[in-house]
Amino acid sequence: MKLTKLAEDYLRRAKVRVKSAELAYSDKAYPDVVRYSQECVELSLKAALRSIGVEYPKEHDMSRVLKAVKDRFPEWFRRETESLGEISRDLADKRAPSLYGIESLGKAPSDIFDKDDAENALLSAKHVLNIVSKLFLDLHIISEDEVK
Repeated sequence: MKLTKLAEDYLRRAKVRVKSAELAYSDKAYPDVVRYSQECVELSLKAALRSIGVEYPKEHDMSRVLKAVKDRFPEWFRRETESLGEISRDLADKRAPSLYGIESLGKAPSDIFDKDDAENALLSAKHVLNIVSKLFLDLHIISEDEVK
């Protein structure tokens, strides 16, 4: 399978996660918004890494690998890698609690994540998705029509 085909598939699936996060937000399922937003960020960043031929680690936080290979990206994207890494790290830390809560403390996911958390996660996911979509346009992997 071509790397670009795999990267395109990841990006397409990341877009689905944003739609799922938006639906969860409208249902006030705030922990689910956080979870879907994290998945969007993870898939988007793995798509970006695949697009430049990088084999990413099989983990949820892409901040370390982004930092390690940032010089392989276009200059404008390099300037974004620190903030993208921070978003990745933050949402990866929230991944398990958004699904399971913190059992040792007797806290359900809905006890942990509220509307503000959901809004921030969704905004972050959309930001990462937009940056990676721009990268794909820049690398001629997708067309302007496919961004939407």
